[in-house]
Amino acid sequence: MRSHAALLAPLIILAQILTAPAAAALPRAASVPGGVALVALGPLAPGIPQPRAWLGEQAVLVAADHGQWVAIVGLALDTPVATHELRVVEASGEARSVHFPVVGKRYPEQRITLKDTRKVDLSASDLARVEGEMKTIQALKQHWRATPETDTDFVLPAEGRLTGRFGVRRYFNGEARSPHAGFDIAVPTGSPVKANARGTVLAIGDFFFNGKTVLVDHGNGLLSMYCHLDRIDVAPGDPVEKNQVVARSGMTGRATGPHLHWSVILNGAMVDPWLFVSPNVRTP
Repeated sequence: MRSHAALLAPLIILAQILTAPAAAALPRAASVPGGVALVALGPLAPGIPQPRAWLGEQAVLVAADHGQWVAIVGLALDTPVATHELRVVEASGEARSVHFPVVGKRYPEQRITLKDTRKVDLSASDLARVEGEMKTIQALKQHWRATPETDTDFVLPAEGRLTGRFGVRRYFNGEARSPHAGFDIAVPTGSPVKANARGTVLAIGDFFFNGKTVLVDHGNGLLSMYCHLDRIDVAPGDPVEKNQVVARSGMTGRATGPHLHWSVILNGAMVDPWLFVSPNVRTP
């Protein structure tokens, strides 16, 4: 007769399989300024919670992927080309450092002419408004809400032609401005804007440059921001599902025509949204 231990062994193995974290659909790795580094932290162990990781003082998203814990690290456009360090703390409290490289990438240039010169040469009052709004947005970018899982398998938030890629170095009326920190989808005013993943509405606003804006928190430092909207259909604190309409597109703020500007923020860094979209999705 088989022992109790022998009979229980398959059940224990099955329980470990069923309780193990599912593999996430991770973004594509691009360890460049404006990209996403995928940094292996070690194997999963049954019953052992995931490690935590920080880049500087900013917490970093950690997910399970094919038997490994992986840190999903957002890299700002001004990230130096160098070797960088993650601080990792295990469930036991043991701390260690994990290093990863960031290599260079050259982004193209774009020259834009605006008839409304007020959006380029700001008055004192407009400048004061912009500076206040930048502080608000910067604080929102640092938001962290711990969740058991984070959906990183994004769908496109609108259907249209891609008109502005991430990272493009922009010149407005011949003057250098900040690089493009998202990408633009050309759609008529009033077109539906959908949540690219489930989450919670973090904030809404009407900003000088971004116009009417919605920020959705997907959990663990991953946010989406939709700008230049004509109408907002959600309120802060609302839960949203993937593909749920949250707004209607427009051309509010600094815009030369109706379109959706979509930004993705990861551990406080604006990163290329296209890295989160399935490679099977055809570029608009």
